[in-house]
Amino acid sequence: MSHIIKVKVITNAKKNEIKLENGVYRVRLKSPPVDNKANYELTGLIADFFQVRKSQVRIIKGLKLKEKTLSIE
Repeated sequence: MSHIIKVKVITNAKKNEIKLENGVYRVRLKSPPVDNKANYELTGLIADFFQVRKSQVRIIKGLKLKEKTLSIE
């Protein structure tokens, strides 16, 4: 069974962090939004946060946007 979460991404942050605000995960990433680096870092950070394998986290909507929808298996 997979869970769907909403994520708002802030890139070029000083440190990586995840906060839940009003049902949306605000994720700060050190990576810039270039060459898919931020998305790669996002999936790894979310996988660590939810204690799942990185392969179990997929971006299903908003690949090139700051607001994304993720599926976690």
